[in-house]
Amino acid sequence: EKGEPGEEFWLQLELKVLADVGLLGYPSVGKSSILRKVSKAQPEVAAYHFTTLTPVLGVVTISGDRSFVLADSEGVGLGHNFLRHVERTNILIHVLDVSGMEGRDPKIDFDAINEELRKYSEKLANKKQIVALNKIDMVFDDTTIPDTKKYFEDKGYEVFLINAL
Repeated sequence: EKGEPGEEFWLQLELKVLADVGLLGYPSVGKSSILRKVSKAQPEVAAYHFTTLTPVLGVVTISGDRSFVLADSEGVGLGHNFLRHVERTNILIHVLDVSGMEGRDPKIDFDAINEELRKYSEKLANKKQIVALNKIDMVFDDTTIPDTKKYFEDKGYEVFLINAL
């Protein structure tokens, strides 16, 4: 039998990937390098800005049957696509280039990205964050690392010194 006329409409579906941990940071601070090291994800890593143009997910295996999903942010700001992915994360790792090789100040970068989080969602801005000071092998001033680490610890953040490579 011939059916009755149906309805026609446009529908936009949005997929929010569930990631346990989100990596935050400006371009070239080492987020993709970290993701490559700790998971089997293969984000493009290169010595130029905006290499990662879409959010990349990797599964990090801790031991045997314990693992979590790590999300790397977009190269252009944080991007609403990435912010939608990390809305449901348990923790955010704020990756900062402590070396200053790119001419960036990690303290200013941290505050700017947290302001971007606040503008997007107060709930997201209040998520637990830890700070990863990356590129410690490229710091040549003996006071930079201790001073920067103290700055974030005085604000109540747990700080880790890393070299993604």
